[in-house]
Order: sequence, then C-alpha cells, then structure tokens
Amino acid sequence: MITFLTVRASALRLLGLLAVVSFSGCNLQKDIEVELPALPAQLVVECYLENGQVPRLTVTETTAYLASPDPVVPEDVTVKLTLANGQVETLRYFPAFNPSTGKAFTHTGLRRLVARPGDTFKLEVTDTKGRRVTGTATMPARVPIDSLEYEFNDLPPESREALVLTNFKDPAGVGNHYRLQIHRDSISDDPEIDYDVEDRLTDGTNVTLGTSFIFDPGDTLLVTLYHLDRPYYQFRQSVDDARNANGNPFSQPAAIRSTVEGGVGVFTVLSYDRKQLIIK
Repeated sequence: MITFLTVRASALRLLGLLAVVSFSGCNLQKDIEVELPALPAQLVVECYLENGQVPRLTVTETTAYLASPDPVVPEDVTVKLTLANGQVETLRYFPAFNPSTGKAFTHTGLRRLVARPGDTFKLEVTDTKGRRVTGTATMPARVPIDSLEYEFNDLPPESREALVLTNFKDPAGVGNHYRLQIHRDSISDDPEIDYDVEDRLTDGTNVTLGTSFIFDPGDTLLVTLYHLDRPYYQFRQSVDDARNANGNPFSQPAAIRSTVEGGVGVFTVLSYDRKQLIIK
C-alpha cells in the first residue's frame, strides 16, 4: 500500500538528488570583461573667486577610469576672466601652491579682486586643441553669523568635550544654501566640521547649525558660514554622491553636476562670514 507519506518522502529524496546533480554541474564563477569606452579628454576647471584675493584657477584634464591618479596639466591653455566692470583680465600660467588654502593652482591673476554681492563674473578657458570651457558666477549676499555657543557634555572634567552651535538668520525666500566649516587653529588644515544645508524647512527663520561633542577645552576654532549659490551647492552634492558611489557595488553611478559648460568643474564666487571661538 502506497501512502501519502511514502509518496512525499520519495518526492523529497528526488528533489534532493536533483539539487545535488544541479549544483555539481553548475559553475558559480564567471569572468566578465567590461570594455570601457575611450572618451576624449575634457578640460577640468576649478576656480573660487574671493573678494580681496588674487584670482587663482586650476586647469587639468580628465583621464580614463583606471588610469594613474596623477593629474594631467595641459600647458597650452589661455584663461580669461571678465570682471564685474566688464574689464577682461588674462590669467598667466604660473603653477604654484597656496599655503593658506592648501590647494595647488596653475593660473593666477596680477591683482587682488574686488567682488561685491550681486557682482557677476565670466570665465573662458581655451586651448590649442579647440577645447573651450565657459562659466558665469554671481556673488551671493553675505549672511552674518549672529552668535557662536558651546556646551560641554556630562563626562568628568578630564574627559569632557564640547559641541558648537552656530546661529544665524536665514533671509526670506526659499533657495538659500549654506556650507559650515569649523577649523582648529588654521584654515589651511583640514576642517573638523564640513557640511552643507539648504533652507527648505527653515526659510526666513533663525537657524542653528550644530556639531557633536568633539572639541576640547582650550581649542581655538575658526567657524566659517558660506552662503552658496545653487549651482555650486548642486556641484558639491554631486561630488559627494560620486565619492560615495565609487567602489560601492550597490550604488548607482553618480555624475558630476558642473557649473561650467564645455568641460568639467566649478566656477563660483565665495561669500562667507568667519568668526573665532575659544573653548574655555
């Protein structure tokens, strides 16, 4: 007599046998060769104008994804900067290092820049291969820091650390973007705090930007509040997205949202307020 249990047991043994046969004949490893397209090299431009500072700019070239990380610096490049008054200044090729910002540059101006909120500047970068990069940037209004505060945690005195609160008034009108940086001792060092925010939920209100408990008694801090234009804010967000996606198999590729046309990169005018805070 064949019962239901007998049939079920036979079926289970058959499924197990098929599974063994299936896995024993299955190669779970397969090498795939991906051919990366050979794209033409583009000019990469990085320029941050600042009132009272000599204009400086860096021009490099894009490279293949698996190429050496060493930058490719073209020397046959002409850089023209149109000032707010319409005057055109040609930046000379003079590779050097700016110790105050920790950044290298390839081209520099001859005199300090005069930039006021609302002033618009234009950039044109060309080379002998026919490549041309252009950009336009307007200086945002300066948003002052109203006050700086710090608060200690409840740990014993020898272990206690402080958080920092930066207070300011957001101008009315959605579309303001900010970058908060906090440096220890010097802005030439890497910042301890560096993040961006926008005013979608805080339009026209008093805003407080905070940190975690990471600062020690006796620290001298330089707190900088940048007021960003939207193209620069979107550029920074896209760079963060691309950095987070790089090497992560579960992330979608992210493209850089440049503020220039005809190439890759950023051209903007910095507007900021900076104050010193000593953790006593």
